Formats: sequence, structure tokens, C-alpha cells
Amino acid sequence: METYKPELLVTPKNLEAISLLSEAGADAFVIGEERYGLRLPGEFNTQEIEKAVKLAHGLGKKVYVSMNAIFHNDKVEELADYVEFLNKCSVDAIIFGDPAVLMTVREFAPNMRLHWNPETTATNWFTANYWGQKGAKRAVMAREINMDALVEIKERAEVEIEVQVHGATCMFQSKRMLIGNYMSFQGKSLKVNRSDKEKGLFLADPERKVTYPIFEDENGTHILSPHDICIIDELEDLIDAEMDCFKIDGLMKTTDYVVAVTRIYRKAIDLCLSERDKYQEVKFQLLDDLEELQPENRRLDTGFFFKETVY
Repeated sequence: METYKPELLVTPKNLEAISLLSEAGADAFVIGEERYGLRLPGEFNTQEIEKAVKLAHGLGKKVYVSMNAIFHNDKVEELADYVEFLNKCSVDAIIFGDPAVLMTVREFAPNMRLHWNPETTATNWFTANYWGQKGAKRAVMAREINMDALVEIKERAEVEIEVQVHGATCMFQSKRMLIGNYMSFQGKSLKVNRSDKEKGLFLADPERKVTYPIFEDENGTHILSPHDICIIDELEDLIDAEMDCFKIDGLMKTTDYVVAVTRIYRKAIDLCLSERDKYQEVKFQLLDDLEELQPENRRLDTGFFFKETVY
């Protein structure tokens, strides 16, 4: 019987980060380009995807390419060529939310592994199994469901289950360029490109004393959570339920930050699996270590793991 060990999945910013994150303990990587994938920390063009797969496979790691954007008619015709390219590169899975991707993979790369990730709508085991019957091997759970629901989903799921354990989460997306359009109306200019993630645009909520990062790209407007999820000291239930994959999201973070976080989670996961008493002893110190890494305006919390979804 194969020994259970959850996959530690990380989002690298560039090719160099793949090597560094591998050394830190990551098992797999999510990469892609803005045209097809949502909220990726870095842009990997086709040449870089090919290099990333070779590099990761040489290190014994996996690469998943994100194609979970919301597609309109103008991009549907492009999907076949991109899927065929990814198949030729031997990527380990394609992440999708739109059925157009699934149908394209069925026709042009029928042996390609699929991970279903529709962001906020993956909230129950029944729907996860529905997409499993359509060909998905994994369901990426929404960030808005609590621990009890996640455990129940894992118990009844016929597919692998992935949960995010660390990082920012998206609270809102619109296909419209809301901020850019507003600025244009005001007679000002806001260039929309990937660097907007680094420009420090925020929505302020003085009443709650928090700020919500906001950026725009080809997929529209994205508003992110004011805090970062951190579940480093609450891994027991997830591991006892044998969740298949833990994801660290590196959006809006430096490579040094993500490497340090990955190393800490690698230690926590391994201890929780092999030396539970030791994990209990050190988990709060590990949480303190993560707190020290945090930017001043991004405190850590447990997201919706222990509460109902309330906005």
C-alpha cells in the first residue's frame, strides 16, 4: 500500500524560482500565461513553459499549466494549438474551469491529465465528482468553505482534492477594466499590464482598517483579500483526511518570500506526518516564523477554514 504524502504545490514567478523552490521542498508547480490562466505570479511564455517542464522533470517535480480563465468566442479557436503544444511539452496536467478547455483536451490531447479549478464554485463533493466523470482527476476547492466541509468533500470525492493553505485569495473578479475605465473617465491614465500587481493599488476600508489589493490584466479586474491565509498550525485535520494537495499561492510575493514559506511548510507537513508530537511542539514557532516574513500590511489568518462564508 502506498504511503500517504500530500503534494506541496507552489506558484513560481520565473524559471529561476523553480530550482529554488524545488530545493525548499516543493513537489509541483503551477505556471502559465495571463492569456489563458488567472492570477499567476509570473508570466511563462511557450518557450519558458518548455524549459520549465524540462527543468522540473529533471528535478523529479511536476508542472501544471493554468488554463482556468473565462473564455469568450475570440479565444476558443486558440485553445487547440495551445493544448497540443502543452501535450508535446509533456506537462503533467492542465488546470481548467471552462468546459471549452475540457472539450478541446478531449479532442486534441485525450491522455492529458485535467485538474478542475473554477475558483469560487468548487464547493461540494457532488459537483467535483461530476467533473471527475467528465475526465478531471483533481478538484481545486474554493477558498470560501470551512474545514468540516473540506473533510466531508474529501470523504465522498472520487477525485483528488486540492486546498490552498497559504497566500492571498481572490474576492472579486470582473472581465471589465473597472479601474482603468474609471481613470479614463476622470481624464487620467492607468496602463494595464502585469506590472500593475506591483504598483500598490488598493481599495481602502477605513472602518475595518484593511486594504484590498487590486490589479487589472487581460482577464479584467481582480480584488484580493486583505490578509493571507495561513494554516501552518492547523494541518492535522487536513492530513488526517488525506487531502491530496496543499497549495502555496505566491501572488504579489517575492521569490525569497515564497521560498522561505515553502521551506517552513515542508517541515510542518513532514513532521505532522511522521512525528505528530514534535509537530505539536513546534507548530506555533513555525507560525511565528511565518509572521516575521509578512509584509506590514498583510497579516495572517485562517481564512474561512473555521467559519462560514461572510462578506
